[in-house]
Amino acid sequence: MSQPKSNAVNEIAEVAAFRPVPRTGVIYVTVEAQKRGFSLDAPGWCNLGQGQPDTTALPGAPERMTQIKVRPGDLDYAPVPGVWELREAVASLYNKLFRRGMKSQYSAENVCIAGGGRVAVMRACAAIAPIHLGHFLPDYTAYEELLDVFRRFLPIPILLDPKHAYEFTREDLEKEILGRGLSAILASNPCNPTGKVVEGDALASWVEAARDLNCALLLDEFYSHYVWTGEQSIVSAAQYVEDVDQDPIVLFDGLTKNWRYPGFRVSWIVGPKRVIESAASAGSFLDGGGVAPMQRAAIDLVQQEPTLAEAKAVHNEFKKKRDFLVQGLKDIGVKFDLEPQGTFYAWGDLSGLPRSIRNSDDFFKAALERQVITVPGHFFDVNPGKRRTGRPSRFVQHLRFSFGPPMSVLEEALERLRTMVAEAK
Repeated sequence: MSQPKSNAVNEIAEVAAFRPVPRTGVIYVTVEAQKRGFSLDAPGWCNLGQGQPDTTALPGAPERMTQIKVRPGDLDYAPVPGVWELREAVASLYNKLFRRGMKSQYSAENVCIAGGGRVAVMRACAAIAPIHLGHFLPDYTAYEELLDVFRRFLPIPILLDPKHAYEFTREDLEKEILGRGLSAILASNPCNPTGKVVEGDALASWVEAARDLNCALLLDEFYSHYVWTGEQSIVSAAQYVEDVDQDPIVLFDGLTKNWRYPGFRVSWIVGPKRVIESAASAGSFLDGGGVAPMQRAAIDLVQQEPTLAEAKAVHNEFKKKRDFLVQGLKDIGVKFDLEPQGTFYAWGDLSGLPRSIRNSDDFFKAALERQVITVPGHFFDVNPGKRRTGRPSRFVQHLRFSFGPPMSVLEEALERLRTMVAEAK
């Protein structure tokens, strides 16, 4: 007669049913810092790793929202596609900023609200058909697991060349779409981590190529108010869409970066109605919808006047921090394939530093001992399912530095890094 299994054996079997899920780059470096005493309120730390902007008041920006009224009806579940009034407000903002005088206009039905940026992209990915989906290298670390967990489509990497400052033309785009049989491309613009911005005629040509070749462009525009080059301080592909319901352009944005409210976890998808319907359906089983009171609060924030005021304040303050950090890093020997055109990140090349800290993991560990947090570059070498094996990342000598924190934090971090490089062998 067989003996019953012990509880311990049963517990092991239950745990074995789950696969290990790797941490994204930011989560990894934060956990490593926490082992050394880091917390958000711990004194002495310089957090140049986390993708969070300074959330305090900025000169010229609208007053920070610190209180939220909860309506009785908001105690119930919010609609999975989002609160209708916020969907209307987001559509109106895009029309006023990017589509004045154009025949085709976004409506509330072209907008889906989600509970944070990852959730918005996840909803869209869950709705994608069995296709080849292109993604760039390097790009946002969270794309890696997101592109692997939905097994209906096949992620195809597209290499960007540091020697050409990560430039990618319409001709390059068409070649990849046709040569690899791509039906969709996911990309951040401005790019996290490189700071590359596709704007103006270049962005218009991307949209035109996607329209002509019927390839969906899924553009993460979460840093679209952090643009340091060109004539526009806000960039969006919405400006070049001809027909909002026919052009295969799907945009992601939210309060997290551009309005500097990461804790609100309010994001949105903007695109053709049929895409929004599919994303809403995906939300019904993925996340169930966003938080109603936060969505209500967002309605006032996404009006045109406060949005433009916030964008101007962000540009004035973060441009100074960008220039300060980039110059300070160059002074200690960090090189740049491309100085940031957008975002609040500097994508540094460590190859000119002392040998002991040229590898981004070595630099990260050495900086961590001085209570400075950064993110090693290999995390951005997006590799869904770890299919590319047996070779080191192209970005083992790259590191992402954030200039999201206040200037005082950047000043202290640079001083510590300057000492670290001087003492390195």
